[in-house]
Amino acid sequence: MSGSESRVAPSTTARRGLFWLAIILMLVALNLRMIFPTLSVLLPEIIQQTGISSATAGYLTTLPVLCLGAFAPFAPPFAQRFGIERTVLGALLLLAVGTALRAWPGLPGLFLGSALAGACIAVTNVLLPALVKRDFSRHVALMTALYTVALNGGAALAAAVTLPLAYHFGDSWRVGVAVWALPPLAVAAVWGLRIRHRPAASGPKRSAGDMRRLWHSPLAWQVTLFMGLQSSLAYSVSGWLAPILRERGLDGTQAGLVTSVCIFMNVLGSLLLPSLIARFHDQRLLSVGLSLVAGLSLVGVLFAPLGTVWLWAVVQGIAQGGFFAMALTLIVLRSPDSHVAAHLSSMAQTVGYLVASGAPLLIGLIKSWTGHFGASGWLFAAVAVGGCLSGLGAGRALHVKAG
Repeated sequence: MSGSESRVAPSTTARRGLFWLAIILMLVALNLRMIFPTLSVLLPEIIQQTGISSATAGYLTTLPVLCLGAFAPFAPPFAQRFGIERTVLGALLLLAVGTALRAWPGLPGLFLGSALAGACIAVTNVLLPALVKRDFSRHVALMTALYTVALNGGAALAAAVTLPLAYHFGDSWRVGVAVWALPPLAVAAVWGLRIRHRPAASGPKRSAGDMRRLWHSPLAWQVTLFMGLQSSLAYSVSGWLAPILRERGLDGTQAGLVTSVCIFMNVLGSLLLPSLIARFHDQRLLSVGLSLVAGLSLVGVLFAPLGTVWLWAVVQGIAQGGFFAMALTLIVLRSPDSHVAAHLSSMAQTVGYLVASGAPLLIGLIKSWTGHFGASGWLFAAVAVGGCLSGLGAGRALHVKAG
C-alpha cells in the first residue's frame, strides 16, 4: 500500500464510522418523544374507560415531563461511571419496559410506566448533546438538526398511527400505548451491537466543584430557562392539542392527524435552522422570533376559525421545531467542551423540564376549573414572552464558565 493510500484509508474509515454513528443517533432520538402524543390522542378514551377526571389527566400528562427534569441530574454521573454509550443502552431497554408497563391493567401501571419512561428519556436527552459535542464538533448545527428531525418524526408518527391502531384492536387504548415499546427495544439491539467492543470512555473530567459553578452562571440560567419555556409549549402540544381540537369540534382521527402534522412540521423548522444560524453572528434575533411565533400560533389554534386550524398547526409546528432545535444548539454552542456540554445539558433539562411540567398540568387544571380550554391562551402568550427574554441572553455568542 502506498503512503498516500495509507493516509486516505483511516480518514475514509473514520468518515464512514461517523456516518453510521449519525444514523444510529437518529434512531435513538426517534424513540424519545413517542410516549407523549400516544397518550394525548387516546386521552378522551382513557378518561372515559378509567373514569379519571380532567385534573387527574393533567397529572398523568405532566408526570413524564416532570421526570424529564427530576432524573436529568443522574445522566452525567451514570455516564462517568458506565460510559455514555452503555448508559444510553440501559436507558433504551428500560424505556421499552416503561412504555409496555403503561398498558398494564389498572392506573398504577399507567402512572408508574409513564414515570419510568420519562426517567429513561431524561437520561438520554442529556447525553445526546454531549455525544454531538464530542464526535461532531465541526457539524454541531447539522447534527442537532438531524436528531431533532428524528425526535419530531417519531412523535409525529406516534400521533398519526396510535388511534387507528387502537381502533383496529377493538378500541383498546392499552394496545395503542403498548405497541410503542417495540421501537426502543429494536434500537437498543442495534446500539448494543455497535458498542459491544468499545471501551467505556467517559470523556474529559472536571471536578464537581467546577460543575457546580454552572449554577452561578447567568448565561447557563438563560440557556436553561430558554429550554424550559420551549419545552412548555412542546409538551402542551403533545399532551393537549388533540383534546383541545376535539373540544373545538374535530373528531378523534382528525384531531390526531392535525396533531401529527403540527409535530411533523417540527422537522421542517429543524432543517431550516442550521442555514439560518450560519447567517447570524449570534442567535438572539432568531431566538426571539421563534419564541413569539411558536407561542402566538398556539393562541391561534385556540381562537381562530376552525377552518384555519390546519394553517395554525403548520405554522406552530415549523416554529416549534426551530425553537426546540435552537434550545439544543444553544446548549452545545455555549459549552467549551463535551464534558461541560453534558453538565449544562443536565442543568438545562433538570430545571427546564421541571418548569415545562407546569404547563400541561395547568392546562388540565384550567379545563377542570373553567370547563373549557380558552384561558390556556394566556399561558401560551406568557410562555412566548418569557422565551423572548431568556433568548436575548442565551443567544449571545459566549461560553459558560464552568471552571
